[in-house]
Amino acid sequence: MRLNQVTVGTTDVGRAEEFYRLLGLRLIVKDDHYLRFECPDGESTFSVELVATVAADEHVTVYFETEDLDADYVRLRDAGIDFDTEPADMPWWWREARLRDPDGHHLCLFRAGDNRRYPPWRLQDR
Repeated sequence: MRLNQVTVGTTDVGRAEEFYRLLGLRLIVKDDHYLRFECPDGESTFSVELVATVAADEHVTVYFETEDLDADYVRLRDAGIDFDTEPADMPWWWREARLRDPDGHHLCLFRAGDNRRYPPWRLQDR
């Protein structure tokens, strides 16, 4: 089994399209109520669907890995994207910055390298 895509809700499809394209995702499907993007690397996709409201207490974090977190942070910040946290080295050996999309969904831009899947504390295959 592998993860194919994640879908989040939006109250404004146009605003969501602009935001996720600015992040660097490539739009591959678009209609009045749905957008689907390809991530620039790998085979994962990400989609957005029109909803009447986005639950204020919903808390899912979507992680997007980048090769150059600091450069992407500066590019997005300079384009007017607000971040909750600046890039920082984390105790789990990742470097990450946190932000929210226009509908309030939690996002994490990060760089983990081999530690993404193979941290020293990874459980051994049994």
